[in-house]
This record gives sequence, C-alpha cells and structure tokens, in this order.
Amino acid sequence: MRRTLLATGIALLLVTAGCAQSRRGAEPAAAGMPTASRQDAGQVERTLASLRRVDDLPLYEMTYVGDYDPTAGVSGTPEASPFGCSLFAALGDRNRPLFARNFDWEPNPALVLRADPPDAYASISLVDISYLGVGADPTGDRRLLNAPLLPFDGMNERGLAVGLAADDGATARPVPGRPTVGSVRILRLVLDQAATVDEAIAVFERYNLDFDGGPPLHYLLADATGASAVVEFVDGTMRADRRRGPWQALTNVPAVGVAEPDLRRDHRYGVLAEALDASGGVLDATAALRLLGAVRQGHTRWSVVYGLRTGEVRLVPATGGGERSYRLPMS
Repeated sequence: MRRTLLATGIALLLVTAGCAQSRRGAEPAAAGMPTASRQDAGQVERTLASLRRVDDLPLYEMTYVGDYDPTAGVSGTPEASPFGCSLFAALGDRNRPLFARNFDWEPNPALVLRADPPDAYASISLVDISYLGVGADPTGDRRLLNAPLLPFDGMNERGLAVGLAADDGATARPVPGRPTVGSVRILRLVLDQAATVDEAIAVFERYNLDFDGGPPLHYLLADATGASAVVEFVDGTMRADRRRGPWQALTNVPAVGVAEPDLRRDHRYGVLAEALDASGGVLDATAALRLLGAVRQGHTRWSVVYGLRTGEVRLVPATGGGERSYRLPMS
C-alpha cells in the first residue's frame, strides 16, 4: 500500500511567507547560488533602479530587464526547498480554467516575479527571496538578479501553471545520465519550456530532482486546455496522476495511487474536494479566493489565483492590505 496519509512589466512582490512544517535547519541559498543574470550593465542598473515600495507588507514592484540562464549551476549544489500547502485546479469551465494556491510558511521576504526571456515563455511566479540571501530591504541588492531561479508557483503565457507542496514521504532516486536540478528550480524549467501538462511532465522526466535542504515535494500542474496532473516521487520513481475530471487538488498528503476517500480524510483536501464537487469544478477568481479562505491557516502568507486563459493573476497577501492584480499577456 502506498504511504500512509498523515499551493504592465515584471512585478516583484515582497511578502512574508509561511508553511506548516519547520525549515529543519536549511540555510538560505546565497553564497552557493549560481549567477543566472545574462544582463548587461545597463539592464542591471535599470532593473534595480525600478524597485519601488507600494505597500507596508512590505510590498514592492520591480521590472526585470533582460535575460537569465535558467540552468545556471543545475548539476551543482541544490538550492533549499520551500514548503507548499493547499492547491487546486478548477477546470469545469473550459473557457475559464484556473489554478489556485495558499502559501503557508515562515515570515521570510518573498516576491512575485514577471519574466519575459527572449528564448522561453513569459511567466509570472512567486519566489521566497530569503533563499537568495535577500533581507527585508532589497534596495539595490544584486542577488535579486537570480530571482527567476526559485519560483514556488507560477503561470506562463501559454496558460501552463505549476505549484509545489511538501510531501515528506517522497523519495527521488537518481536516473543515470540525467542532470540534477533542485526541487524548486524545476518549476522554472517547466514555466520556461512547457505549454501543456504533457510537456511539463516531459520536463520533469529529463532531470533528477534533489530534495536536500528541505522536505521532499510533490507538484500540481494544470493548463489552458483543462488538463491537470499531480507529479510525485513514489519509492524513488516519478509518477504522474492525470486527473480525468473537472478539478484536481493537492495538499501535504500523498495523492498518487491513494483512493479518493482516503485523500478526503485530510481536512484541507476534504474541504476543497467538497466545494469543487458541488460546483462541478466551475469557479471564478472571486469564488476561488473564497475557497482558499476556507482552508486558510494562521500561517498562510498569501493566496493567489491564476487565470489559465485570461492571464489574470489575483493575489491576496497575509496583511489584509487588499488584493493585488496582475495580467500576463497570453499567446
């Protein structure tokens, strides 16, 4: 039996982030972080000069100008891994599918980054910048230039979304001949390279994942066609569960190969499942945020909803200071 059951420019949002499990001693990846920027001196200057404070969270916005190398240091020391909490894809309305998640974690500085590299898909994603070694005041900090390397969740211009959650029972056994990538970095490679769930799964299959520095993870994927899947590592082997239905959800319990009644014993998963069943997987962004609120925890730091066809992103930070909206042009 599978394991016992026990989410007009480039925007940078600094928030405080938190999740249910402890970090277990992992240190921010700063000194060991490879340099990802492919910017010239002028692009670096314009990027850092664009940072402006817009909220007392503190909340900042920044335009990332130029290119980055998403594979910088891929086979080197893996970055520390964050934790994820509650995620779901509501796919019942094929004209307006969406992807939603609560991020629950410690009060670290974090960001929302919008990137448009020349040879990859444009995307918008959230990053905990403590893993870059960046503190609460990032003004002029060149370590922000590595921000594209560590997305916790995000969506690209083709409507492919991905998010992560902790799965303490997972193990990933290396496959000879594959490069090794950190368990957060893989999200950047997916956002850059994949337009569909099938293409995203293929990206996962090209790499070995390293869970050092944090708990093992599993992942929820969804795309603009209404497809979705959970990617997990079971007994060392990657497995993908493609849901045949109007919704799919993920919390911090194993999902692949687990019967639905057993999944619903997890409180947060059960709340999500009941609501998504009742709606037939049809939710607008307002209803999705309301459902995220129903599984919100005391350490939930933000709730975010991605419109997989509209490109709309609606973000509610933990401070209660109001909703932030972004839009990613879709191709």
